[in-house]
Amino acid sequence: MQNPQLPAKADLKQVLASHFSELHLLPFLLALLTGIGLSLVLVAHHKRYASIASNRAELRQAIPFVLLTTILIISVVKSEIALSLGLVGALSIIRFRTPLKEPEELAYVFLALSIGIGLGAAQILITVIATGVILLFLAITKTLGVAPDSKQLYLSVELAGAAPGGMLGRLHDVIGKHARNCDLRRYDTRDQGLEATYVVNLNSTADLARLTEELRATFPSMSVTFLDQSRLPAV
Repeated sequence: MQNPQLPAKADLKQVLASHFSELHLLPFLLALLTGIGLSLVLVAHHKRYASIASNRAELRQAIPFVLLTTILIISVVKSEIALSLGLVGALSIIRFRTPLKEPEELAYVFLALSIGIGLGAAQILITVIATGVILLFLAITKTLGVAPDSKQLYLSVELAGAAPGGMLGRLHDVIGKHARNCDLRRYDTRDQGLEATYVVNLNSTADLARLTEELRATFPSMSVTFLDQSRLPAV
């Protein structure tokens, strides 16, 4: 005797067929394959044009996972309001312990998320065109060298032994020849020598080299250190 609670074979086939038709498997696979291709393009673009030296390899490894995972999430929740609300609740408990500090890294990650959202929403053509235009614009910008006019650095100098008279004025004059402007932040004198810290704006690396050479020529025993504070991670 057949259990009335169990569906018949014909009914079971209809249920399975309806579920598979709702999944839209072929469009999902197409979006996934397109995402793989675009992630490789994005990784190659980052490898060629990224100017941040730190954590470049780690970020390139993460970009494909971020992009493809976003495609999966959007494909699953785009037609289910309940799943969308559940996703918001699940993501609200996630805390990232290694935040991205550089705007360039944030831009690449945000672009990977945007590509994943577009492909997951089945907007493949628009996503591919927009990604190509964005990456082309970034490549042209990097190639033409569109960048800020100057670079702000911390200059730390240390002179061992007895400091010569009028040291601060002479030091300021040498720095002023090569820097657009300089700001003295710290100046320490003691029996063994002196230390000074400046914030300087330089137009190019050539100015940096000329400034270093003149400092070493004027004060042969001086130790010179330049520090790009913006590249250091926050503690």
